Amino acid sequence: MKIHIENRQKSQKVKTPTLRKVAQRILSALGCPDGELSVVIVDDGEIRTLNRDYLQRDRSTNVISFPMQEGEGTGIQPAVLGDVVISADTAARDAQEAGLPFESELYFLLLHGILHLCGYDHERGTEAEALHMEAKEREIFAVLQREFLAT
Repeated sequence: MKIHIENRQKSQKVKTPTLRKVAQRILSALGCPDGELSVVIVDDGEIRTLNRDYLQRDRSTNVISFPMQEGEGTGIQPAVLGDVVISADTAARDAQEAGLPFESELYFLLLHGILHLCGYDHERGTEAEALHMEAKEREIFAVLQREFLAT
C-alpha cells in the first residue's frame, strides 16, 4: 500500500502520519488494502484553480478526486486509485460551523474522496447509488471516529 501525502498549505496543522493511517484504514475497510493513492492538502485558492481547470467550476470546494480507474488507461496500473485533493481552509470552516474538530472534517473528506476513487458516486449516478455511497460513508466513518477521533 503506497500512500503519498503532500501538505501544500500552512493555515491548518495536519498530522501526516495519522492521516496516512486513516487512509490505510479506509482502504482496508473498502477491500483495497493494496490500493495506492496520493493525498494533497491545499488552500482554497489552489483547489479553486483545480476545480475551474478540471471540472469547469470556478469556485473553491472541499474535496476533489481524480480517479485513475476511469476513462482512458483504465487497468494499466490497477493498484493506483488516483488523487484526493482537500482544501484545509474549507474543511476548517465547515468543521467550525458544525462544532467539530478540524481532524473530523479532514478524515471525512478523505473518506469521501477515496470512495469516489473506488467508484462510488453521488453526483452522476442514480439515487440508489447515492444512497449506497452515503451508507458506506456512514459505516466507515463510524469506524474512523472510534479509532482516530475518540476522546
